Amino acid sequence: MKTTLNLQDADGFYEQLLDAHHGLDRDQSELLNARLILLLANQVGDAAILRGCIEAAARLPSGES
Repeated sequence: MKTTLNLQDADGFYEQLLDAHHGLDRDQSELLNARLILLLANQVGDAAILRGCIEAAARLPSGES
């Protein structure tokens, strides 16, 4: 699992993510996030890496990423 910044354009990605959520209500936003997670998980493909990512995300205090 990569833990150092690996995005080519982190700011651009964040802006795209915010734009995708613009105008959505909470339920629609959560559905978008769920779909995105599944698409990205499919790109990773490795069950052990995905398990590690889930565990790492679960350990983060609320409000941090």
